[in-house]
Amino acid sequence: MTGELPSTNSLFKTTINMAWPSMVESFLVALVGFIDTIMVSTLGSYAIAAVGLTQQPKFIGLALFMSMSTAISALVARRRGEQNRESAVRILKTCILVAVILTAIISVTFTAFADPIIRFAGSADDTHEAAVEYFQIIMGGIGFTTVMMIVNAAQRGAGNTKIALRTNMVSNLVNVVFNYLLIGGNFGFPALGTRGAALATVIGSVLGCAMSLHSMFAKSSFVYIRGVKGFFTSRFDVRSLLNVGSSAFVEQIFLRIGFLLFAITVANLGTTAYAAHQIGMNMMSLTFSLGDGLSVASVALIGRSLGEERRDLAKLYASMCQRIGLFCAFVMSMVFLFFGRNLYGLFSSEQEILDMGVMIMRMLCVIIYLQITQVIFFGCLRGAGDTKYTAFASMISVAIIRPGLSWLLCYPLGLGLFGVWLGLFGDQFMRFCLGYFRMKQGKWLKIKI
Repeated sequence: MTGELPSTNSLFKTTINMAWPSMVESFLVALVGFIDTIMVSTLGSYAIAAVGLTQQPKFIGLALFMSMSTAISALVARRRGEQNRESAVRILKTCILVAVILTAIISVTFTAFADPIIRFAGSADDTHEAAVEYFQIIMGGIGFTTVMMIVNAAQRGAGNTKIALRTNMVSNLVNVVFNYLLIGGNFGFPALGTRGAALATVIGSVLGCAMSLHSMFAKSSFVYIRGVKGFFTSRFDVRSLLNVGSSAFVEQIFLRIGFLLFAITVANLGTTAYAAHQIGMNMMSLTFSLGDGLSVASVALIGRSLGEERRDLAKLYASMCQRIGLFCAFVMSMVFLFFGRNLYGLFSSEQEILDMGVMIMRMLCVIIYLQITQVIFFGCLRGAGDTKYTAFASMISVAIIRPGLSWLLCYPLGLGLFGVWLGLFGDQFMRFCLGYFRMKQGKWLKIKI
């Protein structure tokens, strides 16, 4: 103890007030992906597989900006605890400028080489063309997404999680509306199929980006951009950004390489198996979103507590986030256990896909607990600036264990899609163990950023 401790009820209320906008935001993003897949599934299983093939290459392109977002959230939260508004605003300004420049380079490169990228991702003859078209449109408009990510990360770090919730709600609502208009061609709009789904995503991100940028000009915001003159941040803040951001970037690279190799393993099983797998991953993203929302809250709460030199509070907030996460895991596991087949029926009526889906949903009932818990562990570590350890854990678990174990169980041992999901279970279990032991050591409480 380094000061007066709040009551359990007070801790719970503070955590919920910080977490619920992020949880709802993440859940809505995952839900829109869920709805996207349902809408695209009307075109056939090939369309589900085609859109799924683009996900990991897209996230590889976003890896740098996701790592920047991690660094910004952690640093702004720490500066909020230190009451250093000028530093927080300068960090945000610098990151926006860097993001715009790097996005232009990445967007042009990925759009120009979309064909070989999608081929490498494991596309088949019936999915390749649709996947390439979808990927080119998404990467062509990715700049709006990256800027929105940077600004929203700063707002979350400052504790303004409702701003990110609003921007994503509007963006996703617009996405769903234009999905309806452009995928099948309704109300006089052209029927563009998978291209329509990609255009709907870009249109939604344009509006979300505009709302995020507008939030920086509110005087009540901690990162009020007009409240601080000058553009570039100090050398100390640059070193802090590079220190936290570089480790987070390495972690993202390991994550994306592992996920890509994992996806290629599944793609080689054929279009039907990949479609069933992609539906399962959409289900899993719903559960991940709850843990991710709590993880975002833990970054802000722990970063602020450590900035105030309150290590005791940081530990209590970490514990409270875990308790809420376990409750969410229980609820979702019950839904998947009793209604798994019905949920799969929303996407497909093919008997083979439904049978695979039952197996996947039963495995998810167990995986959920490991997934949500480890996501919160790693959010706590990132909030404290312990990104070097999270990068190491991702290298071991996601880049090596997940793809390696999945391939071994899937092909040499002949377990097929069941083996793939056993490999995923092994990854989640390893990350749970690595996160648990790191939290118990307590080194994360003493990191300076």
